[in-house]
Amino acid sequence: MFKKAYVQKILFGLIALSLFAACDKDFNELGTDIVGDDHFGFERYTGATIKAYNQKLGPISSNNLPINPLGFYTNPAFGTTQANFVTQVELDSENPTFNNVDPDDYDVNPTVIDSVILDIPYFSTLKSTDENDHKTYELDSIYGDVTSKFKLSIYQSNYFLRDLDPNQSFAATQLFYNDKDAEIDGYKIPVLLNDAPLVDNNEDGHENTQFYFDKREHRTTALNDDGEEVETRFAPSMRLHLSKAVFTNLLLNAPSGQLVNNSVFKNYFRGLYFKVENGNPGHMAMINFLGGKITVYYNEDKETTTNGVTTYEREFKTLKMSMTGNTVSLLNNSNENADYLSATANTTAEASKLYVKGGQGSIAVIDVFGPDADNNGIADEIEVIKANGWLINEANLTFYVDRTAMSDPKTIEPTRIFLYDLNNKSILIDHTYDFSTSSSPKYNKYVHGGILEVEDVENGRGIKYKIRITNHVRNLVSNDSTNVRLGLSVTESINNVGFSKLKTANSNTDSAPSMSVLSPLGTVLYGTNPAVPDDKRLKLEIYYTKPD
Repeated sequence: MFKKAYVQKILFGLIALSLFAACDKDFNELGTDIVGDDHFGFERYTGATIKAYNQKLGPISSNNLPINPLGFYTNPAFGTTQANFVTQVELDSENPTFNNVDPDDYDVNPTVIDSVILDIPYFSTLKSTDENDHKTYELDSIYGDVTSKFKLSIYQSNYFLRDLDPNQSFAATQLFYNDKDAEIDGYKIPVLLNDAPLVDNNEDGHENTQFYFDKREHRTTALNDDGEEVETRFAPSMRLHLSKAVFTNLLLNAPSGQLVNNSVFKNYFRGLYFKVENGNPGHMAMINFLGGKITVYYNEDKETTTNGVTTYEREFKTLKMSMTGNTVSLLNNSNENADYLSATANTTAEASKLYVKGGQGSIAVIDVFGPDADNNGIADEIEVIKANGWLINEANLTFYVDRTAMSDPKTIEPTRIFLYDLNNKSILIDHTYDFSTSSSPKYNKYVHGGILEVEDVENGRGIKYKIRITNHVRNLVSNDSTNVRLGLSVTESINNVGFSKLKTANSNTDSAPSMSVLSPLGTVLYGTNPAVPDDKRLKLEIYYTKPD
């Protein structure tokens, strides 16, 4: 009788899970528990040994990330992060040519640059369109006080971002670390590129000392072929006028051969350096620099010869450049919280609070199932479970948020944390075999979890993160898999599982997840120190079935 009831429960659970996984859920709106509390009468065990520690990372490689932060972000629990950025620039069409005018040829007018526009799209969502087709947008991935402004300066960089590492016989990619800001700043050409008059910069009446990420749509007016004004509207972006004088010298007066191809051009024009200053408190945005363009608008004479008669007609042309070469995210941490520094200074003490922060931040290190006293390669607690013959139905790690440390209403909590195999710098099997998807890619693999659960959908602060590691524990119990150390980081995307190298390896690791490097966010979680209240302490929760 027991077997029949048990099989029915298992079948019901599998059907429910498959239906749940097939749903396309938007956790931005739900914010609810992923798994639920009904475990079909399974036995529950929370006595497994688990110990957690803090580990500060230090400088970490940050070149060629898919998106990059720019601006200032302050989290009182951690401190202030300043994010600058440097990028190479490539010609969309190599080897452009211009009319190089003979000064004695009075029939030909010289090529003249009309304007140079930098345009980098923001991540935004269209919210509404009125009867006049005016669109209202909401910016995504903006952190901090959006009313705060800062100084944004764009310079020509003279720091060469090489592709390959000469210290490894040019056989490996050159790594650049996020602590190189001071060095790269020293290589900038100190001529401000975004030097347009007050009313032109940022397209909204603010100069570079009053920059902010503007959510309004852009509206530009131009004349069509019939001389009529045509208005164009497009989504919010960083749209800045750059120095015509600099680009005239750079392009129109370029020495012979410097524009022939992008390999040569990237050494001639080594890129752009974005520097932010005076952010108090400032705010920060995740920017798609790879989608950015520099468009040079210029006029030149077109030569036409008909029946032996040469004439010249003025043409309006464009030259486009993209930020698709090598890039480096540059971070400076300041005013770091004393508790954060103290907690991460001791990497061997069982922590009462776990400080998990992106960028040049910190991770948590987690050991489960205790020691292997008989030295047979299997933790003693796992051997007991094996001997008892338990069938593991579900296993979770639940991390409770220290809501006092994270109480500042302006602090943005990470949407997701990421648990991984610290020893082998790889994902867990539960990540691999979770195929659940969401309308927002950030919430894919929601069965595996790690998504922030909040008390109130609209305005609530975070309560906990739950991560399902059922298959990982099953492998330890049933397949004698190695009981590896686990790492915990913030993540900007659960779908990207690459790792970035630390500048200096520590006693626990030499790398961290790349998707934590580009995130400015952090959270404080309760750890495993006995001083932590039992209802908040990190535990491994196992649901199992006993054999007949």
